[in-house]
Amino acid sequence: LDGSTLSNEQMAELKATADALSAPGKGFLASDESAGPWLRAGHSEAKKIPDTEENRAAYRSMLYTTENLSENISGVILHNETLYQTDAAGTKMVDLITNNGMIPGIKLDAGYDKKGIPGTKVGPLGHPETADKGLDVLEGKAAAAYAQGARFAKWRNVLQIDPAQGLPSDLAITESAHCLARYAAICQRNGLVPIVEPEIVPNGDHSIEACSVATERVLSAHFSALALHKVYLEGCLLKPNMVKNGLSGPVASPEEIAVLTITALKRTVPPALPGIFFLSGEMPLDVDNEESATINLSKMHEIYPTLPWHVSFSYGKALQKTCIVTWMGEAANNGAAQAALKARCEANTAAVNGTYTAGTCASVGLDGNIAQAAGPY
Repeated sequence: LDGSTLSNEQMAELKATADALSAPGKGFLASDESAGPWLRAGHSEAKKIPDTEENRAAYRSMLYTTENLSENISGVILHNETLYQTDAAGTKMVDLITNNGMIPGIKLDAGYDKKGIPGTKVGPLGHPETADKGLDVLEGKAAAAYAQGARFAKWRNVLQIDPAQGLPSDLAITESAHCLARYAAICQRNGLVPIVEPEIVPNGDHSIEACSVATERVLSAHFSALALHKVYLEGCLLKPNMVKNGLSGPVASPEEIAVLTITALKRTVPPALPGIFFLSGEMPLDVDNEESATINLSKMHEIYPTLPWHVSFSYGKALQKTCIVTWMGEAANNGAAQAALKARCEANTAAVNGTYTAGTCASVGLDGNIAQAAGPY
């Protein structure tokens, strides 16, 4: 790679990991919430589960030991707490994951300050545009994560849409692009495959067309920055938002979402990148998050059966909501909760193959829907 300081051996290891994470039919289990994932599940009863380290460990160890989960999940994204945590029996969480045939990874961004970037406007999230923290300590954290068994990483930057105010601004896009590119380069130097996640949040009343324009601007800038920072694309992955309408905007169909999302990717993402893994994102309270995320992904593959990248899922709430509501903090419910998780993961494997039939995977649906916790996590 022209100008890269990576050795051939480093590039070979990164490519092998990225290719394994992009295995056919598989995606990511996003398990990197700093608090209990039930607080972000958007369910009125689930949010009452006590948010203790013991409960977080019990819940997550239950997830990672789900039988045959590696048939659908290639990698598990962890919070720093979980990377260094053990289950009740003293087994490392990373060992539970690897012993079950999956690859552990780590969330490395340190969130953002809602005071925002000076000179930027307040967007639909109620604060100015933001920049993530954590680059100053990233080198050490990446090296330590690799030593603990992680083989990939994730960094999420948040961007807002408000067409009337020109958001996302060129400044916020530039800041995000170079932040994520520098993170990616540091990760690769330390043996971790970087997942680049510029999330354009759906808050607002904008149309799907406005999101399409913003997504193309954002992705184009980010891949330009990745090239400038000499990031090895064959050992890198992308976690973007789908192109969708704002939460209170004119509702787009799954077909419209599929066409505009894939069009944006085809216009901006080099085919050298092995895999693209969508986040599910926040949805209106009258939408079943799990089912909608699966349907949207399946529709992309129905319309576009051949794509230059592995196009899959990196879902948190959209894999776990029914699982959480089934579990409810009780060990006696572990088996049923694992069955719920496995069923939704199998549904998303079908979606990656373009064969998911809406309504064939049991879901808690809209029952108990409340707004999920927002902001950095």
